[in-house]
Amino acid sequence: MLSLLSWLLLLGYGFFVYRAVQKTTPHRVSASQFFQGESGRGKAPSLPILVASAAISWIFAKSIDNAASLASVFGVTGGIGYAIYYLSFVTAAVAIYYLRVRGDYQSLPDFIVDKYGSLCAKLFLVAIAIRLFNEVWSNTKVFSLYFGAEGSLGYWIAAAFVTVFTVYYSLLGGLRSSLLTDSAQMLLVAILLVVILVTLGPGVTSEGLPVVESETRVAGLTFCGLAFVQIFSYPFHDPVITDRAFLTSPKLTMRGFILAGVISGGFILLFSTVGLYTLRFGIEGKAILGVPSLFGLPMLLVFNAIMLTSAGSTLDSTFSSTAKLTARDWSHRRGHPTESQAYLGRWAMITMAILGNLPLLSVYLGDKIGPAIILATTISGTMVMGLAPIFLLSFIPTAGRVSFHFAFWPGLVLGILLVLENALDAEIFPAWLSIGSGEYAQDLGINLYGLALCTFGYLLGAILVPAKGK
Repeated sequence: MLSLLSWLLLLGYGFFVYRAVQKTTPHRVSASQFFQGESGRGKAPSLPILVASAAISWIFAKSIDNAASLASVFGVTGGIGYAIYYLSFVTAAVAIYYLRVRGDYQSLPDFIVDKYGSLCAKLFLVAIAIRLFNEVWSNTKVFSLYFGAEGSLGYWIAAAFVTVFTVYYSLLGGLRSSLLTDSAQMLLVAILLVVILVTLGPGVTSEGLPVVESETRVAGLTFCGLAFVQIFSYPFHDPVITDRAFLTSPKLTMRGFILAGVISGGFILLFSTVGLYTLRFGIEGKAILGVPSLFGLPMLLVFNAIMLTSAGSTLDSTFSSTAKLTARDWSHRRGHPTESQAYLGRWAMITMAILGNLPLLSVYLGDKIGPAIILATTISGTMVMGLAPIFLLSFIPTAGRVSFHFAFWPGLVLGILLVLENALDAEIFPAWLSIGSGEYAQDLGINLYGLALCTFGYLLGAILVPAKGK
């Protein structure tokens, strides 16, 4: 019965989004609509559309899973720590506002070409491409588990259906389709969240918030510290956010991003109630799978729907950003988009949909090799820590390409070493680097000291090899 209703829910989700696309997106959109999300009359997205789209695009299926899992381990600090990441919207809003008012930039790569040169822009775009690649498989994997065990027939059918369907409507309207379907998806997710809170809230409030041991509490605070350090670099390597920061006026964008950060961060914090429920009542296993099963079929379907919706909204944004990166950013195209660029962008979407799901095949490579491949493909916030000074200190007139390299490479190397250490179960970093306690103590130390190193490198480059001010 559950299996049948889950598949009916999947078909219902497809019909819901398809109808939204039919009503909001014409069968043929212009290149400007495809890349810039303009209306048929050439108008930029309104504030409500920008807020809803930016917010839902960062409520990933994987983020929902992480928020619940962290709260089930660390208690309240786990949910707060993951919600801190959503302050990235504020970082991006302020930084991009000043970039735009100081220069007529159409994107972050456009700014990097002007400030640091073409090679630096290419390096930045490679980091973004890896991020987009990871967005595909990480989201399809989470929601597909509701349709069967990893590697089962149901698992693969669900992954294929949502991927193909999302590519289909993304090909029709690009960013325009993404913006408008995001509004409907945001409304649906909000309704589903209310249902979850009404169901779980009384149990948590009647028993009180779960109390964790002092060691666990400190470990949770350590994670909060890690999240706070990473918000200064994290948003700049995610085009799902940054592409939307150039669609409307700088002032409107800043307002929209701050509102989106409050909404999406609040959603994540509230959803962490699922993890708190797990911790309070001693439920074993993954929070997003164990908790709904306690409340029977209706709640399982609600969780299924919320994962589908969040994954779909992130995937269409990923595909539209892939199109822009390939057809416009890589070649540093300025001016109005062309139909030939839209054609190239559509093929890039299809390619990313295929390549982005290949890591799911790691399930067939064994208990050690498969997870190691998944871990190795994940570009962490650590790897891009050097982006913080590259954007936040860009007002320094003598900072140029040398400053970029002195900031970018140390962070990348530290991130790769951290991934290798985890994948190989080896000890690469000395114990004294750790700050705080728990499993994130080493990550916090590496990120904090690493950010200081990248910032020092950026400033050193501006002093040793000063560039002409721009």
